[in-house]
Parts: sequence; structure tokens; C-alpha cells
Amino acid sequence: MASRTGAPDDAWAIDHRAQLTLLAAAQSACVTQFVLLSAICVQKPRLAFQHAKLAFETALQQSGMTWSIVRPTAFFKSISGQVERVKQGKPFLVFGDGTLTACKPISDNDLAEYIAGCLSDPGRQNRVLPIGGPGRASTPREQGEQLFALLGREPRFKQVPPSLLRVIAAVLGALGRVIPPLAAKAEFARIGHYYATESMLVWDDATQRYDADATPSAGTETLFDYYAQLVRGESSAERGEHAVF
Repeated sequence: MASRTGAPDDAWAIDHRAQLTLLAAAQSACVTQFVLLSAICVQKPRLAFQHAKLAFETALQQSGMTWSIVRPTAFFKSISGQVERVKQGKPFLVFGDGTLTACKPISDNDLAEYIAGCLSDPGRQNRVLPIGGPGRASTPREQGEQLFALLGREPRFKQVPPSLLRVIAAVLGALGRVIPPLAAKAEFARIGHYYATESMLVWDDATQRYDADATPSAGTETLFDYYAQLVRGESSAERGEHAVF
């Protein structure tokens, strides 16, 4: 389970309290193993939903059950929202120059298979498991270039300064003290800034950088394979609340 928006109230209600209720029910039913789908972004927690996820991760590890905490890098659907806009002739939006961040996204099918494997593989039990898809990490700019290549078009990018999101968050945060609904919108801007500036890869505390080589890979489906399916109309990106653009 995960909150739909990442707003503080929603995050603590779902990512923490609802998960605790589920854990208690599992223990009451004498369940001995619990596999949690978390997120790799909790490595550098700054946002409410990240702290809520970490709080439940800690509760799970202290539960006495056999546990696996799976932290995927990024979902295909989360970074496929620009396919339609590019097909319509619009530029590909990037933060900064498009090379500020990178990720190794994993498909739903490959992630599901990996999660299921946690039930029977002792090497995945009682461990925190960052996991990405196959192949090397790619930046948003590389993702855009590949999309234009699949469409047979010259790349066109529109750059958005990440600092814009920080300013929006600060303004909305200040107004939120007077108009409470704006406080949630400020958090959404902070979430946007986080994803605009932080890579979804394993964080190396020793070197203080993200390490693509240290980010494990699993599965066979690549993001660019998925882009090709979307371009050909063989698949559709049902993103819901997972959209970045």
C-alpha cells in the first residue's frame, strides 16, 4: 500500500498507520513472512511520505517476522508521461539541462517477479533490497532523445529550472499557515523538486553520490522497449497518481 499523493496526512495514514494495521493483522493470523514494497527515495528522506515509509520499515524489521523490503528505483509509468505530448509535436520537458538525475527504471512485470522471488529466496530475506531494471542508468535527456529517435524526429527540449519548484514551495508554504489547503500544495512542489534534483539510484554515503553501478538490476524489459510499445500503440501508460509530467 502507498499513499496516492504523498501529502503528509495521506502519507502517515496509509504508508504508516494502514501498514501497521496490516502488519498487526498478519501477526494475529500467524503469518510468518512479510514482503514490503517501499521506494528507493527513502535513502535521503526530506518529505513526509519518505519519513512515513521509513517509520513502517523500522516497525517491520522489529516485528519478529521474516521480512523483505523492496525499494524499486522508478516505474516505467512514472516517466512515460511525455510520450503523448512529444507525439503531438511538443518539446520534451527537462529540469535543468536534463542531466541532473538518472535512474534504472523497472517494469511492473519484472518488479512483480522480483517481489514474488522474495518469498522463496533466502538471500532476499531480512534484507533491504534496492532494485532497478536491466541496462545502464539513463538521464531524462537521454530518455527524451530516445523517444524522439523512435518517432523519427529531431530532439526538442524545453528546460525548466528546478529552483522554480523551490520558490513555489516556499510561497505556498508561507501562505499555507493562513490557508491550510495550500500547505498540501507546498508539499507537492517539494516532492516535484526532490524528483527533479535527486537520482533514483543507490546512494553511497562514503562518496556522497549516487552510484549506478551499485544499483542492482533485475528482469528483461527496458524503458526504451516500453517507449517503443507506446509509440506503436501496443501498450498504454495508465499512470494515475504516478505521473511526473
